[in-house]
Amino acid sequence: MKQQDIQHLYWRAGFGATPNQLKNLSAMDKHQVVDALFQNSSSSTPLEIDTTEIERFTVKSVYKDKSKRREFVKISNQKLKVLNTFWVNRMVTTEALLREKMTLFWANHFVCRGNNIFYVQQYNNTLRNHALGNFGDFVKAISKEATMLKYLNNKQNRKRKPNENFARELMELFTLGEGHYTEEDIKESAKAFTGYSHNFEGEFVLRKFQHDYDFKTFFGHTGRYDGDDIIDMILEQKQCARFICRKIYSYFVNDIINENRVEELATVFYKDYNIKSLMRHLFMSDWFYSEKNIGSKIKSPIDFLVGMIRTVPVEFEKPQDVIKIQKLLGQILLNPPNVAGWKGGKSWIDSNTIMLRLKLPSIILANAKISIKEKGDFEDSFETYYSKKKKNKFVTTAIDWETFETACSSFSFDDLKQQLVIPELSEGTATYVKTLSQNSKRNFCVQLMSLPEYQMC
Repeated sequence: MKQQDIQHLYWRAGFGATPNQLKNLSAMDKHQVVDALFQNSSSSTPLEIDTTEIERFTVKSVYKDKSKRREFVKISNQKLKVLNTFWVNRMVTTEALLREKMTLFWANHFVCRGNNIFYVQQYNNTLRNHALGNFGDFVKAISKEATMLKYLNNKQNRKRKPNENFARELMELFTLGEGHYTEEDIKESAKAFTGYSHNFEGEFVLRKFQHDYDFKTFFGHTGRYDGDDIIDMILEQKQCARFICRKIYSYFVNDIINENRVEELATVFYKDYNIKSLMRHLFMSDWFYSEKNIGSKIKSPIDFLVGMIRTVPVEFEKPQDVIKIQKLLGQILLNPPNVAGWKGGKSWIDSNTIMLRLKLPSIILANAKISIKEKGDFEDSFETYYSKKKKNKFVTTAIDWETFETACSSFSFDDLKQQLVIPELSEGTATYVKTLSQNSKRNFCVQLMSLPEYQMC
C-alpha cells in the first residue's frame, strides 16, 4: 500500500499516522492495513474520570436545596472540563483510532450537551460503545440517554401534553433529513416517546402513567407504537441509510458529494445497518483513495490539534489550556454550538482561526507559549491580538522531541515532508519549502506544520 494512501486512510479514519505506524504499515497490503485498523478498534474502553468528589450528592440534596444544587452544577462543570482534556488525551494516545474518530463523528451527529458530568460521561461512552455497531440499536440507545432526554425536552413529553422536540430532531437531524416526513408524523411519533425519563443515576425509566398507549398513525401505518417501534419504522426507509451515508461521505471522503457513491454506500448500509461493514466497504473502495479525495478536506480544530500532538508529543502544564486553544480554534469538545452541531468544511477557517492555525505549531513547539483569550472576547486579527500577550495568560508546554527524533531517525527531510503534508504543494509553497533550513528535523517539522497545506487532510 502506498505511503500516501496509508496517510490518507489514517487521517480520515483517525488523526494521522505516526512515523512508527508508517514504518510498520508500509510493507502491508490494503487488506492488512484496513484489517489492522478495525482490529485495534474491535473493543470499546470507557472514558472515565474521577468523580468521587461529586458522588456525595443525593437526589434530595440536589433537588431540594438550591445551594447544594448550585454547588453540584459548579463542580460538575469543572469535571466536564476534565473529561474534555481526557478525551483529547485519549485521541492522542489510543491504538483504537477508528473507534475514537467514529466517536467524534457521532458526537457531531447525535448532538447533545449537558451540565451533569455523570450523564455526559455516560452519553460519551454510549457513543463510543455503539460507534461501530448496529445503527438501529444505536438510535434506540440514544433515545433513552439521560442527557438527550433533557437536552431535547423529552422529559417534558407526557401523554396529555406531548413535546415534539425529540421526535422532530430524530427525523430531521438523526435519521431521515428534512422533507422526508410530515408534521403529522412528528405529532404521532412524539406520542410514542411520551413517558421517556430517567432516574437520578441516569438510568432510563418509562413513566407508565405518562406514556400514551393509544393507537398512533405513522408513515401510513397504525398501531400502539412505542419509541422503539417508531425507530424500526424509520429504519425501513432507505432514505435513512442514504441520509447517514451522505454524512459519512462528507465527513470521511469529500465535502463535494458524489451521489452515485452515496447510493453505493447506502445499498451496503441498508442491508443490516451495520456501521462496521459500512466503514470497511468505504475504506476498501478504490475510489476512496482517488486523487481528488486525498488532501481535499480542511482539518477540524480537533483533528489539527490532536494530529500535531501525535506527531510531536506535547504535555500542557495546565490541562485547562487545551480547552482555551479549542475555544480559539472554534471547536470545544462536549460543547457543540447547537443541536445541528458544527458545520465543518470551510466554516473552520476565518480571519482569526487561520492566523492561529498557521502560528500554533511554532508557538507550541518552538517557544511553547501562546497568548490566550477566549475567541468570543475579540474580533481583531490574530496578529493584533497576539501582540497583546503581555496582558494575557500563557500556555506552557513540555515537548518530547526525543520521541519524535527517535521515530524519525531513519527519515530524510523529504520523507518528513511527505509524512506531514498530504496534499500536493502549490508551486509557490514547493519553492518556499526548498528554501527552508534542513539542519534540524525539529525546526523543519515546525515549519512544515506551519504551511497552509498542513491544514488539509
